[in-house]
Amino acid sequence: MDIKEKALEMHEKWQGKIEVISRAPIKTREDLSTAYTPGVAQPCLEIQKDPELAYKYTRRGNLVAVITDGTAVLGLGDIGGLAGMPVMEGKCCLFKEFGGVDAFPLCVKSKDADEIVRTIELISDSFGGINLEDISAPRCFEIEAKLKERLDIPVFHDDQHGTAIVVGAALINAVKCAGKKLGDITVVINGAGSAGIAIGKFLLNLGVGNLIMVDLCGIINRDDKYENPAHAEIAQLTNKDNIKGTLADALIKADAFVGVSKPNLVTPEMVKSMAEKPILFPMANPNPEITYDLAKESGAYIVGTGRSDYPNQINNVLVFPGIFKGALAVRAKAITEEMKLAAAKAIAELVPEDKLSTDYIIPSALDKSVADAVAKAVAECWTNSDCQ
Repeated sequence: MDIKEKALEMHEKWQGKIEVISRAPIKTREDLSTAYTPGVAQPCLEIQKDPELAYKYTRRGNLVAVITDGTAVLGLGDIGGLAGMPVMEGKCCLFKEFGGVDAFPLCVKSKDADEIVRTIELISDSFGGINLEDISAPRCFEIEAKLKERLDIPVFHDDQHGTAIVVGAALINAVKCAGKKLGDITVVINGAGSAGIAIGKFLLNLGVGNLIMVDLCGIINRDDKYENPAHAEIAQLTNKDNIKGTLADALIKADAFVGVSKPNLVTPEMVKSMAEKPILFPMANPNPEITYDLAKESGAYIVGTGRSDYPNQINNVLVFPGIFKGALAVRAKAITEEMKLAAAKAIAELVPEDKLSTDYIIPSALDKSVADAVAKAVAECWTNSDCQ
């Protein structure tokens, strides 16, 4: 049985990957009176007087909404919110399993950015954080930005920032392993959608010396005109030498490649044209821009993909459970750039220097100690006033 058949069988058996479990025992009349009427009126009245007490008397302080409109689901594209529900349930499982954070899936039946924003705004009092998921670009940028303006709880688009953080963590260690410095390297990112743009901005904040973005039309540069505001913005921040051309042109003498695009776009010749000890993170799912084996055969020094069947799996599960666990612990009102940088460095530091190697630049996606390390770094960053 292959994984697709197995997944269908198990999903039919589970009939949903999450369920609501009561934390309050209801075995006696007193239990009923305390958890429900008449006793429940008292915490209601206290919260009415002071809304902050919702964190004390309800589950809000450990509850995240995982929200999608189903327009960019796991490489499947616009399949709709209902069809995206298995992914949202899976995300909720990971929140609980790795971070001890309760999460609830919400699939919004709309593609209107303002309608989605208003919907989330109206239900936000029930949650301590909002995790946006699988929303297509460029609408995802608009939705996230508006929610950050209107809400006083953390809003995090995992496809953007979770991906950026885990790539940053992997790159920190890959560069160290290769004997290079972040400030001296050139990184090429293929795919200028939500993930690619976010990775690019994050790597610049991390201190990467030169960044080149490539999309369907070639290298993003300062001379071309872009209708997409995100592309126009990134054009001003990247490509120091303002080079033009194709992905093959961008990779000449580049130190690292990050792929968030489509399978089989990188050839052995492209890898061979890169700088000494090339680093490749082809992360298109389920099939990368170049396979692990072919990349290594072509001379790649370090290869990391999104797959679990090869070394150096670059997976968002290393990020979002800990990010929210830390943010919720200190009741952070946002997830700042400084918190994201702290998270990436915390993940990278979990690989001891004496264990760092070309096949071990990032912790296992199944390492449950990662969430605690990320949570600690994020919480400490927020409590430092410079990070708020």
